[in-house]
Order: sequence, then structure tokens, then C-alpha cells
Amino acid sequence: MSELPIGEIVTGIYKTGKYIGEVTEVRPQHYLVRVLAVVKHPMQGDLHHPKEAEVLIFHERKALSYREQANIPKQMVKPFKDEVPDYLDSLKQAVDKMKNELTETATPWADMSLKSIASLEKDYFK
Repeated sequence: MSELPIGEIVTGIYKTGKYIGEVTEVRPQHYLVRVLAVVKHPMQGDLHHPKEAEVLIFHERKALSYREQANIPKQMVKPFKDEVPDYLDSLKQAVDKMKNELTETATPWADMSLKSIASLEKDYFK
């Protein structure tokens, strides 16, 4: 795949979240992407033990902020051709989708994740 130019609107997967953003810098292995919207909220808990509740530290994982920049591996970045949604609206949709999926998953991990999300929502939607 050819290099994406600076200014290109893309989707990128960062850790376990997926975002829409703008390429601001091209690096050897990564694109520096400025976040404009959230497609998928990051999973809660320990990334090394996904979907497990019995972990040393159950991490509360925030979505990247509006205009926050992230180094995303080139293979995780794809061009995005649709209209970029509003950041807060997209964050709300991503959070709601995750809550619905977690509600359908009756596990200790899902319960702990729902508690994390409830805490994050207080931060996100003041």
C-alpha cells in the first residue's frame, strides 16, 4: 500500500479502540494521527488478560481525547471516505454500543467493565 499523505482522513486502531482522525506526520513504522471521532471504545481491564476479571489491576481505559495525537502502526491505518462525525456524538455512540454488548455478556469481566464505563461517562459527559 502506498503511503498516506499528511492531511488524509483515516481510521486507526490504537490499543483496543478504533478512531477516525487526520494524519499529521508520517514516520517509518507509524502514522501520527490526530483523533477527530471514536468508532469503537477501548476494552476495559488488563490488555494482557482480555475479558478476565481476576487480574492484578483492572484498568479503566479512556478513549483518546478530541485532537489527541497517537502513533498508530501503519498496518492499522486505513483511508476513511465518509463524513467525520462529531467527536462527542461518536464517543456517546461507541460507549452505548459497548454498554449494550457488555450487558448481554453476563460475566464478572463484563460487570467490572460496566462499572468502569459508568465512571468514565461521568468524566466524558459532564
